[in-house]
Parts: sequence; C-alpha cells; structure tokens
Amino acid sequence: MADVLVSKVLEELTSIVAREIEQEVRLVVGVKKEVQMLTTKFQLIKAVLVDAENRQVKDDAVKLWMRELKNISYDMDDVLDEWTTAIQKSQIMGDERVSAENKRKVRCLICFSCFRCREVGVRRDIAVKIKDLNARLDIIVDQQRAFNFVSFQKETKQVERFTTTSFIDVAEVKGRDQEQKAIMKKLLTESSQTPSLHIISIVGMGGIGKTTLAKLVYNDDEVKTHFETRIWVCVSDPFDEIKIAKAILESLTNEAPNLHELQTILQNIRKSLEGKKFLLILDDVWEENSAKWVQLKDCLKCGSPGSRILVTTRKEIVASAIGCIDIHKIGQLSAEDSWFLFSQIAFLDGAVESVSHSNTLVGKLQAGAKDCLLQ
Repeated sequence: MADVLVSKVLEELTSIVAREIEQEVRLVVGVKKEVQMLTTKFQLIKAVLVDAENRQVKDDAVKLWMRELKNISYDMDDVLDEWTTAIQKSQIMGDERVSAENKRKVRCLICFSCFRCREVGVRRDIAVKIKDLNARLDIIVDQQRAFNFVSFQKETKQVERFTTTSFIDVAEVKGRDQEQKAIMKKLLTESSQTPSLHIISIVGMGGIGKTTLAKLVYNDDEVKTHFETRIWVCVSDPFDEIKIAKAILESLTNEAPNLHELQTILQNIRKSLEGKKFLLILDDVWEENSAKWVQLKDCLKCGSPGSRILVTTRKEIVASAIGCIDIHKIGQLSAEDSWFLFSQIAFLDGAVESVSHSNTLVGKLQAGAKDCLLQ
C-alpha cells in the first residue's frame, strides 16, 4: 500500500513539473528546489519500503513510521491536486482573457486583475504547504536512517513478455460479446464534447482477456468501416518511445523506417495521419510516467474528429498516466465459459475424457490454465 502511494506521488511530481513547462505557466514561484528535494526524499524512501513492509509486522516503531509516511503521502497528493487545479484555472483564464480583450478591454482587465490577486494567494498557500511537507519528510528520512532499512533493488533481469499481434480466430472466443459491444460503443460514438484525443483503456489482471477483447474489436467489420486507418502496436515493457513510434510508422507505410531521431519519426507519423480518422491499439502497456507519453500524444492529435486510441493494461495508474477518458474494467468469464476455454486447450480432440483418468485430466487442466494465463 505504501509503495503504491509513494509511486503515485513521485509520478504526480514529475507530471506536474512537466505540465508547467509544457503550458508555460509558473504558479508556484520559488519552490522548484523544494520539489526537487521532495522527489529525492521520496525516491530514497521508496528504495527501502520492501524491508519496512516486512519489519512493521513485528516492530511497532516501524509500523508508526509507515503510518506517518502514508499520512504525508496522502497530504502530498492533496497538495498536488490543488496545484493541478490551479494550473488549469490559470490556463483557462489566460485563454479567456486573450479572446475577450478586444471586446471588453476595461472590464476584462479588471476581472483579470482580480483573478491575479487570487492566484497570488494560491501560489503562497501551495508554497507554504510544500515547504511544510518537506519538513515533515525530513523527520521521516532521519528516522529511516535510524532504522537501518535495507534497500532491495529490483532485479535487472527482464521478464520475458510475448509480442502480441491483431490476428485472432473469433470462433474460439467465448463470453466477451457484451464487453465487445461496450468497447465498440465507446469507439464508434461521436459527439461535440469528445476531446481531440480520445483515449480508452481496458484494465484487468494478467491473463483475463484484455488483449483478446482488443483483438475482437480491432477485427470487427463495423470498426474496419468506421476508421480509415487501424494500427496495432504491442508496447510491453520496458517502454521505448522510439521503438513504439517506429512501429506506428511502419504500420502506416508498410515499410520499416530507417530513421533514428524521434523528431523525424513523429513528423512522418503526423504526415501519414493528418486529417484521417484512425484507431490505434496500444497493447500491454506498463509505463506509469505520464511525462513519457506527452510527445507521442501531441503528435497523434493530428487525426480527424472521431479518432480513438485503445489501451490495454493491468494497472489503472497506467491508464491515468496516458490520459484515458474511459476506463473499462474487464470482468471474469462465467464458469461455463471458463470450462469451454479450458476444454479447448486441455482436450485437443474437443472431447471430454472419462473422469476415471483423473490424473491425466488434472494434468491437462493445469497445463491449460498455465498456457491461458500466459496469453
């Protein structure tokens, strides 16, 4: 739980600084150093959380330390939400001022001056809260040193992940009709309120059928007719922005791009997609850092209204980082549909064997279940 909270705070700290740079606003003047210090401290804490989680079971002092860390993380999350809201209000007010200045110059200037006064107060409040949190976090870091927590580094060995494609035998799929219809409705329905880049995500545990559902939608005849261009990219882990961009461009041109600079690749993608209604599937996404998605998302805003991006991921935090508008949590199959799936995998001839061969039956079911979860 603490690891999730700390990870979320670190992600939001990175994201909010990137957003300030992107939108050219500076709501909290003079706290850049404070934010850098906060980020460093949370990173140091995150490195020892595995040991702290284990030790709190028997050590009440560690348990209290973990509780205070969670409280600070929740408070930090609230301050960052406040900061985000302030940035958005500042941006909106700036846009309104530019559009109205020629019509009502005097009135606009008065309203804008009032807004600026309120904005100064918001700046001061956020700055004070951030400094206070930094001071509280200093105590946490000092106590961390006293506990002599051990830092467990993540294993450098990469987990082998399958590369997915859009091909599927629809006849072998069972129990996803209603969810397919729900996703298609999100893809095909258009309105004036739809944002320029409409991102939808399918979220669920590993092996539950996210990729299968995405394939069903991708290969549906109505979807093929609705979108001028369809693109399937397996993102997987680790996140490689250039590799993903190359895969998108290759799908658009049917040629492997001999390009190495991200700028050039994105320019070519924009040229290929401009004015077209496209569907992009990003399958098996793991990257939680929203800042890493900014450049690719900006490039993809060139499509015509009605374009969609469909993402499959195991984590809601990933969907939020990408900027998903709709999150569809995929449900489990019914017992009947689950048995149909297992029987197809376990019994190659399609016939259920006699229960008297129990050892063989159990062995096949276990093998089938393992294969299914890996898909």
